[in-house]
Amino acid sequence: MSLILTTDSITKKFGSKIAVNNVSIHVERGEVYGLIGRNGAGKTTLLKMLANLTVPTSGRYSLIGANGESQAQMMPRVGVLIEEPGVFQNLSALQNLKAKAIAFGVKDEKYLTDLLDFVGLGYVGKKSVKNFSLGMKQRLGIALALVNSPEILLLDEPINGLDPQGIAEVRSLIHRLVTERKLTIILSSHILDELAKVANRYGIIHDGVLLDEATNEELASRCKPVLWFKTSDPEKTKMLLGTMGITQYEYVEDHFEIHERVDEGGSISMALAKEDVQTLEMRKEGQSLEEYYFQLTGGAPNV
Repeated sequence: MSLILTTDSITKKFGSKIAVNNVSIHVERGEVYGLIGRNGAGKTTLLKMLANLTVPTSGRYSLIGANGESQAQMMPRVGVLIEEPGVFQNLSALQNLKAKAIAFGVKDEKYLTDLLDFVGLGYVGKKSVKNFSLGMKQRLGIALALVNSPEILLLDEPINGLDPQGIAEVRSLIHRLVTERKLTIILSSHILDELAKVANRYGIIHDGVLLDEATNEELASRCKPVLWFKTSDPEKTKMLLGTMGITQYEYVEDHFEIHERVDEGGSISMALAKEDVQTLEMRKEGQSLEEYYFQLTGGAPNV
């Protein structure tokens, strides 16, 4: 794969407040890059700089065309949905697309109707946007961001406030944009479980600072698994673990968490049984994306 976008120590200040602080990210062509962070972490400000909606205080970013196109040539190929979709409430979905198309010189009405079909709004006809559900408005916003046939799409919290059905629809649409239209997507969210279902690379931002950047595979290696179990005799269990040479474990409240030899649950359970210690519960757990985020930021689960 090849890089389509990079930032080099990009920074944005508003007076004395630093919203984005020396952030350097690397986005591969054809991937979904997930920007993770609490509300106010700097995600939206970063996306606005990449969309050329605000100017960096320092640093720079580069859009890299697959065939050597310059950044000036690439900017019209950026699709943007930041914050709420900018729509005309009294117009229909197609009328909204036509209004956006005028700005880009797009005159092919079939292309616009095909966009509505693609985002699942081909059935709405002349219905005014003011009567759309929030999920329908978000999908229309994505259709508007596709009018200029972009190569890279910037989506800011596209599932924020949606019900489970709306979230599933947007998630499915993101998958199709990557697999069928071969787009690169930078997607910000504070809903980590949902982000983990679509992204294959992550940038973790906290207080404007990029704490980590990693692929799914790299995160999997960092989010190490744990063997979790309860026994009928914790003190005897501790002695047996020492005898077995297992030292990387914790006893938390009423259960054990072993951080080494996590695939030897069966052997550990058999060894305990020989010492008349019952294994009451046992399971292998992996650290989630959310837990890894909290570990990095030192925060509580309130994102």
